[in-house]
Amino acid sequence: MEDISKLIDIMRRLRDPQTGCAWDRRQTFRSIAPYTIEEAYEVADAIERDAMDELRDELGDLLLQVVFHAQMAEERELFAFPDVINAICEKMIRRHPHVFSDDATADEDTLRERWEASKRAERRARQSQASDGAPGLLDDVPVALPGLTRAWKLSARAATVGFEWTDESAVRAKVAEELAELDELLAEGERGARLEDEFGDVFFALVNLCRHTGVDPEACLRRTNEKFLRRFAHVEACVDGAGQRWEDTDLDALEAHWQAAKAKGL
Repeated sequence: MEDISKLIDIMRRLRDPQTGCAWDRRQTFRSIAPYTIEEAYEVADAIERDAMDELRDELGDLLLQVVFHAQMAEERELFAFPDVINAICEKMIRRHPHVFSDDATADEDTLRERWEASKRAERRARQSQASDGAPGLLDDVPVALPGLTRAWKLSARAATVGFEWTDESAVRAKVAEELAELDELLAEGERGARLEDEFGDVFFALVNLCRHTGVDPEACLRRTNEKFLRRFAHVEACVDGAGQRWEDTDLDALEAHWQAAKAKGL
């Protein structure tokens, strides 16, 4: 088993001002951030495909991103990799008193409430240090998150203080309400900002319905994307296999190929 210090040393050498890699030396927190996000998605993709060998490699790539950011922070005398480790260790111990102290509470609802209370306290502490104004509950939900994920986190955060739908049926009714408003604009021929707003409202309501049913909207959409790819590939193979051109193939025929893909479980 390799020690993490080897990876840290590799990154230090890559960032060395005299002998390091030119590309690695010129990177900043901002320039590396997109790669960090990309690596996290590749981890999720490997898990989705149950590709465990790839997952090992993707987790390594993601770990490299953590080491990269920590190295840049150390160069600016902000913090170092051990500080990152200490911070997460302290946080996990603090949020799990039922494991790391004499508190043997086992009720899941109580544990969830304590977890959220701990997170709220941490957020208030961070926000009070960063701003003279009163911190808002949603202020630190990252703007750079994918839209569906951010919608989930915003609504879930609001729910921790009681700003929440009463039950699943109420959320479903909200989806129907937003779809009806969207239909009205479509019937009017709207194609501007109002239509964008209504589409956004529909997405937000659907994300809330996902949250209430315990379904990850990002995972749902990823699976649907993959399903579309498989079925379209079948349609494509049918068209090409018959020696046809797309422009000469009518929609009914394409739909028949699509239904055949569904019947095959693609």
